[in-house]
Amino acid sequence: MTDSEPIISVAMSVYNGERFLAPAIESVLAQTLGNFEFLILDDGSHDGTRAIIEHYAMLDSRIRPIMRENRGLVASLNELLANARAPLVARMDADDICLPERFARQHALLLAHEDIGVVGTWTDDIDENGGPYRVTAPDHPVSHEQFLQAIEDALPLLCHPAVMFRRDLVLGVGGYRAAFRHCEDLDLWLRLATVTRIANIPDRLLRYRHYGEQVSSRHATLQQVGAAVARLAYAERRAGRPDPTAALEALPPIDQLDALFGREGMARAVRARVAPGLLYSKAALRDDGFDILCAYIRDGGPRDGLWRTVGRLFLFGEPTRALRLAATLAATRIAN
Repeated sequence: MTDSEPIISVAMSVYNGERFLAPAIESVLAQTLGNFEFLILDDGSHDGTRAIIEHYAMLDSRIRPIMRENRGLVASLNELLANARAPLVARMDADDICLPERFARQHALLLAHEDIGVVGTWTDDIDENGGPYRVTAPDHPVSHEQFLQAIEDALPLLCHPAVMFRRDLVLGVGGYRAAFRHCEDLDLWLRLATVTRIANIPDRLLRYRHYGEQVSSRHATLQQVGAAVARLAYAERRAGRPDPTAALEALPPIDQLDALFGREGMARAVRARVAPGLLYSKAALRDDGFDILCAYIRDGGPRDGLWRTVGRLFLFGEPTRALRLAATLAATRIAN
C-alpha cells in the first residue's frame, strides 16, 4: 500500500437524510485518524441530501460521492463494499455521530489482533434532538466468547453504524443478503461469527440516534421476522446442515418455513420469538404483526397480557383488530 492509498474506507448510504446528515459527515471528517476515503452513496434521495453531499465533497477531497436512483439499503451497502479501496471498512449512518477517536481506536485493535475480523463499540444513545435516550438492553458483548453467548441469549450483538471490519472477510461470506432486508446486519454478523472473531470496544465511541422515522421503527415486524429466520439459519450452519436461506432473494411467508427448512416447527418457532415483541408496537399491530400475533395465540402461545393488547388496539384507533384479537383469545380459551 502506498502513502496515497487509504487505510480505511468509510461506507455511508443515505436516503432522504438531510435532517441529520451534516453533523454525521462532520463527525467523520473530524476523526483523529485521517487516512481514509469517505464513500457517501445517495440512494435516490428527493430532499436536500445530494446538495449537502456535494457541498462537503467540495470542501474535503477524501469524500467520494456516489449518486444514483433508489435501489434500497442492501444494494447500496454491497455497492459501497465493491467500491471500497481500503482493506478495512468503517460503517457509518447518516443520522449518527462519531466521537473523534473512534477510527483510531478500532484500527489499532484490528492491527494488534489479526484474528479479529469485526470490531464495534458501545454507544451513547440519543434522541432526535441530541438528548439522552433511555435503553434497557445491555451493552454489546466485548469478547468473542461473550458474543457467541449473546447469540444464544438473543441479546444485542453489534451496533451496525459503529463497526469496522475487514473487507475481504465480508466479501468472502457473500456480503449483505437481500433476503434479510431490515436485518441484513444481524444476518451478516451471524455468518461472520463462524469464520472470524468479533469484539466490541467497551467505550461509547458513537452517538446512536433514535427517532420515529428511522428504518427500525417503520419496519419493526419485517425486521423481527427476518432476525428470527437468520437465527434459525445460524443454528443450521452450526449443526453442520446446509443453510436453506443461502440462495434466497426474499424470505418466504412464515407458513412456508417448515417446508424451507425441511422439518416441522420452524414457523411456530419464528412466531414464538417474534410475537412477544409486537405487543406494544403500534406499527406492528397495524401491519402484518397483527396476523403473526393471532397465529401465535392459535399455536398455543402464552396469553398473559393479551387482553390488555385488545385495549391498546382500541386506543390505537383499530377497533376491528381489537375485536378480532378478542375473538381469537375467546376461541382459544374455549378450545383449551
